[in-house]
Amino acid sequence: MTNTSAIIWLDSVDSTNKEVRRRLDSLDNMSVISATEQTAGRGQGDHTWHSRPGENLTFTVLLKFSEIGVLPARDAGRINDFVTSSLLSYLASHGIQARIKLPNDIYVKDKKICGMLIENILDGPNIGVSIIGIGLDVNQTDFPEDLPNPVSMAQLTGQSYTLEEELARLLAEMQSRLPDLLP
Repeated sequence: MTNTSAIIWLDSVDSTNKEVRRRLDSLDNMSVISATEQTAGRGQGDHTWHSRPGENLTFTVLLKFSEIGVLPARDAGRINDFVTSSLLSYLASHGIQARIKLPNDIYVKDKKICGMLIENILDGPNIGVSIIGIGLDVNQTDFPEDLPNPVSMAQLTGQSYTLEEELARLLAEMQSRLPDLLP
């Protein structure tokens, strides 16, 4: 298994998933692009992701299966399981008991703390690349009124977090679960 590559921190980008796609050929397996601000963050379907600049984690992880092993396209759900189990364990390490709201959200009770957008690129019958976008509400405590049910780690724990440290912790959790991803 390849260790987590360096994190590329950007001040502003339209979407970290789009930025990973633009840089696909130059990025290593487990490369991460994180942005202080996403100007066109995306969610599932036509949903957008709202995040106050510099207060939350908005990032994308690149998995290149040519470097970690074969994952048949029929087993694509394993990627969602890998990401959600990593997120739930990470949140639990902060005393936050969360749950999965399929297909792509993490909730604490009836409040949304995290959204994911996983995009796979096929290589024949297998997944060649997975682009895993994650938006995690970390320090934001004031949300737009049009968002129905957001919550952040800070609201739940009463603490403030250093985003760089928290991203490193979450990526370490993902790295530890990477061997379980493949059948």
